[in-house]
Amino acid sequence: MNLTLYLLRHGQTELSREDNFCGSGLDPELTPDGLKMAAAFADAYRTESWQAIYSSGLQRAINTARPVCDAIGITLQARDGLNEIAYGAWEGLSKERVEEVYPDDYRSWLVDPSRHAPTGGELATGVAQRALRVVEEIKQEHSGGCVLAVSHKATIRIMLCILLGIDVGQFRYRLGCPVGSVSIVEFTSHGPLLQVLADRTHLSKELRSLPGT
Repeated sequence: MNLTLYLLRHGQTELSREDNFCGSGLDPELTPDGLKMAAAFADAYRTESWQAIYSSGLQRAINTARPVCDAIGITLQARDGLNEIAYGAWEGLSKERVEEVYPDDYRSWLVDPSRHAPTGGELATGVAQRALRVVEEIKQEHSGGCVLAVSHKATIRIMLCILLGIDVGQFRYRLGCPVGSVSIVEFTSHGPLLQVLADRTHLSKELRSLPGT
């Protein structure tokens, strides 16, 4: 049996609803709708034979993972390597405000976030290094079965780019990752195989139609 890694983005927060930058420097709570997203995932996937459940060290990810952990009686393992990218001075700001205050840094970052970091923030390549250390830990601990990792928008997309051989500098433009979505990668003898990208069928139509990212 191959190892299958489920990458779940946390539920809605106020900042994801407003589409503002929210990285490892901020840790907003889930909104009531975000909590519903977490519960919906737990309801849909509680019968999966989970070998382990990991999350980032941020509360919005931990609280997204908690319902499924409680449902099946498994201990959550938090790993800071799964934390969101650090946005530095951009934390909490809208894209429009960042472009106004930090125009040069913002334009450079849009072109290639693997070579240009947010002002005072983190390169995409740095995120890749720390997140993939967690993936390697998971692979060493679990040779097969299903493992869940609850993380964040940029981090999940960066991880997928590295695993699938996509230029990490294009992570913002090649892969979607809305709140509450799950992507599934199977580790086969030929390498990582993307089975599902950004699925949200476990969410109600109402939750899927909410504004934000």
